[in-house]
Amino acid sequence: MSVGLIYDPVFLEHVMYDCPERPDRLLAIIAHLQETGLLAHLQILPGRAASREELLSNHTPALVDMIEELAANGGGEFDGDTFVSAGSFRAAAYAAGSAISAVEAVCQSSFRQVYVLGRPPGHHATARRAMGFCLFNNVAIAARTALRQGWVKKLAIIDFDVHHGNGTANSFAEEPRVLYTSVHQWPLYPGTGDWRETGIGAGRGCTLNIPLPPHTGDAGYLRVFDELIKPALYRFAPELVLVSAGYDAHWADPLGDMLLSAAAYRELCAMISDWADTLCAGRQVYCLEGGYHLGSLASGVAATISALLGLPYRDTLGPSSLKETDIGDLPRRVARWHQLVN
Repeated sequence: MSVGLIYDPVFLEHVMYDCPERPDRLLAIIAHLQETGLLAHLQILPGRAASREELLSNHTPALVDMIEELAANGGGEFDGDTFVSAGSFRAAAYAAGSAISAVEAVCQSSFRQVYVLGRPPGHHATARRAMGFCLFNNVAIAARTALRQGWVKKLAIIDFDVHHGNGTANSFAEEPRVLYTSVHQWPLYPGTGDWRETGIGAGRGCTLNIPLPPHTGDAGYLRVFDELIKPALYRFAPELVLVSAGYDAHWADPLGDMLLSAAAYRELCAMISDWADTLCAGRQVYCLEGGYHLGSLASGVAATISALLGLPYRDTLGPSSLKETDIGDLPRRVARWHQLVN
């Protein structure tokens, strides 16, 4: 089956000057996919803007109105990290709508894997607040649409950005139909994502946070995916897997202190793909989140897409020269707390 890619030049219209989250990120990825020949294996799918109703499925009218008005007036600032330019509302609405289009494609057509190469990213955006480079929460909006439309009865979100996806976690803390899992560096912005959190009320048992110490690398990530995320997914049995795909845990990235390699990203995504094949007929949607070193970002995305295509990928950046932190018994402690072991 074909692997789809959604990309549109409208994503370049969101411009935060002197910010690591810049249009060059997407241009570097597209160039690398062309250079490696991977782009020729992908089927380009159209994106679209999310409707106001779709944006309001996860955000307050006040936030949607503020972003739209700031853009109409030439731009403005939410905080030191999060800005709106004249093209930001259009780009952000397209990023959210394209995530919906991707989910619709894997649930309602012959596609089983789609990668949304959009920006601005989304996983920090809460119902009421834009933050952490994020305006609208693309994955959360797509998830809510899939549930509301009846495309699936339940789904899982895997977030491997180096930062905890506080916005997505908050969106689904009380939702029993969504399993949210996050592997992230701790301590690090935004300071959320404790491993003892399991969800609230009806959503109890549907949140799995895996905070890892700085300098965790390939071996540590592979362990927690195998020992924690795999059993959580199999217990939950989702009908769709959404991935918040951030590549800022790569050893070259300036905003994190982790030691992942592009080769490890390929292996992690191959694991996700295998689990999805078993659990939900392969239905997966990847939405780009972070990653701010252009070379490692492009390599990480290419490694992911090569895994989805079942093609090899040569990691020219290689592994880190630093010693990886041993995460010890952390996976066992988390597994016991979340009752993932007998």
